Amino acid sequence: MTAEIKKSAPHSGGQQSSRPGGRKTTQGGQHQNNQSGTSSGGQAQGARRGGQRRRRSGGGNSSGGSRVTKNISKNWTKAPSAPAGSAQARPSSTPRSNGANKLRVAVMGGCEEVGRNMTMFEYGNDIIFVDAGLQFPEEEMPGIDYIIPDMTYFKGKEKNIRGIVITHAHYDHIGAIPHITAALHNPPIFSARLTLGIIAKRQEDFPDAPRPDLREVDIDGQLKLGDFTVEFIRINHSVPDSLAIVIHTPEGTIIHTGDMKIDLEPIGDQVTDFAKLTRIGNEGVMALMADSTNASKPGHQMSETHIGKTLRGITEKADKRVIVATFASNLNRVQQLLWVAEEQERYVVLEGFSMKTNVEIAKQLGYLEVDRKTIITPQEAMKLPPHKVMIICTGAQGEENASLMRITTAEHRFFKIEEGDMVIFSSSVIPGNERSVQSLKDSLLRQGADIVHYQMMDVHAGGHAQQEDLKLLIRMVKPKFYVPIEGNHHLLVDNAKVAYELGYDKNHVFVPENGQVMEYAAGEGRITEEKLPAAYVFVDGLGVGDVSEVVLRDRQMLSEDGMFVVIVTIDGQTGTLVGQPDIISRGFIYMKGNQALIDEARKEVTRILLPHKKKEHPNPVYLKNKLRDELGSFLFKRIQRRPMVLPVVVEV
Repeated sequence: MTAEIKKSAPHSGGQQSSRPGGRKTTQGGQHQNNQSGTSSGGQAQGARRGGQRRRRSGGGNSSGGSRVTKNISKNWTKAPSAPAGSAQARPSSTPRSNGANKLRVAVMGGCEEVGRNMTMFEYGNDIIFVDAGLQFPEEEMPGIDYIIPDMTYFKGKEKNIRGIVITHAHYDHIGAIPHITAALHNPPIFSARLTLGIIAKRQEDFPDAPRPDLREVDIDGQLKLGDFTVEFIRINHSVPDSLAIVIHTPEGTIIHTGDMKIDLEPIGDQVTDFAKLTRIGNEGVMALMADSTNASKPGHQMSETHIGKTLRGITEKADKRVIVATFASNLNRVQQLLWVAEEQERYVVLEGFSMKTNVEIAKQLGYLEVDRKTIITPQEAMKLPPHKVMIICTGAQGEENASLMRITTAEHRFFKIEEGDMVIFSSSVIPGNERSVQSLKDSLLRQGADIVHYQMMDVHAGGHAQQEDLKLLIRMVKPKFYVPIEGNHHLLVDNAKVAYELGYDKNHVFVPENGQVMEYAAGEGRITEEKLPAAYVFVDGLGVGDVSEVVLRDRQMLSEDGMFVVIVTIDGQTGTLVGQPDIISRGFIYMKGNQALIDEARKEVTRILLPHKKKEHPNPVYLKNKLRDELGSFLFKRIQRRPMVLPVVVEV
């Protein structure tokens, strides 16, 4: 089943000009909150291309886009909201500490890896979560699709869960939702409009999962969830509608930044709400939980507007096709590329299912500004001269089945690399992908393409705060305690060092591990030795959590040395070997080229079973173990490899 369909407020689109390069006029309205009447949209700040642009203008339909449910916003409702400053707003709505409870905070995923982000807040009988993401597998996890957080601790506590609050629409923050909602008894999920759209679309891939209870928040209002009062702060990232979450509790206020950067000239979004950050900081913040992804990098993060200028300068020199590979989730980058294409009178082809899906959702909800005739199909692009075409595709990480790889290997239905094509890698390289990306670049160069990447020119800006950005954030918020989150342990340590440079001591900076509980009470905080279950839960096909460490270890062993299967038939009464042993090898040796070793292995099997030629009832379990151990030792002595030996004993 897809996400539950409920009535939502309409969104006004815009009228647009009809050709690439034409200056477009849009007439869009702000989103109005049904309950409070306050605006949750607001006007754009800093989104400019030759002049002031409004942030959320409508987009035309694309014949080249993916299939997205018409009026996807029917999949959610408006969340009840108290406008800031009302009688229901903090502090009167947030109970005061009674001394009986402590605020317990635990990061369930995201503190020892990049991804799987999920944080729990528990006070008395109330639990809320921030984010519910997935993590993509490491190289040593063969066959695993992705990894999600462990929900073991919450078994029996489902009635206490008041909701999941989502910071933004990236899969490392929303990807676990279809898998965990049933276990948590389907709590309401709160977020901004674009994020809900992408969650609703992803849910279509899980027809057997429960319909998520999606609720759109008023970003300028407040949300009451048990003893928690939640506010939202607009921040900048690589996707619009990114939010920092402010959680007012009886033991103090906690701010969770989600993924964030400080960008004074953002694209397709408003500038971070510095006034609100400062106001809440002045009211008093117990703890700030801040993004660590780029905490190892000094200086400030580059503005997305600067990237647009660089892309414009590079592409205007291209006299043939321009192919740009970037993350499908980086909608702000896609917006820049669409503007550049229109200025240079190029038509755009979107390649990659996730790219088409995200763009179509963003257009439908009014987050992408594009002429209705700019995006065309591959068939239409084939009829145009190369200098009229830009391809925006996935595959900047060298993924095997992504669009750029298929174009490079001539496996794409319509496109292949041609002499003089300009290929722009508009993303950084994720650690672990260096080899595949370099191999892809080599292949492109051999075919005559011109390559531009982020190490040559400024064609990519990260979506995460760097050291000086984090210092500015800490100065504005002035938290009593600082908690680095979202990153490998070394990134959290680098983030902690930023706080130390500003005068914080180690008693006021917590560097948690996954599942480690932090407690706040009576104006103080501490990181405890208690750890909630936070093991990897592997998703493999339709299986969730059924792949254990033992299975993973077997897969690793198979991938390293292969397997050696020996099948023997014995007399069930006497234990006598019947016929010759059958041997199968996969990933260990090529049998036709190693017949001598196979013959020796057969003789060794016969020797191992020789004591059981006497008239005695055989023990198949004992024989299997004996074959596995002794045959494994024999093969290692002969060839210095340790395949997985799989004995099969058949009694007749």
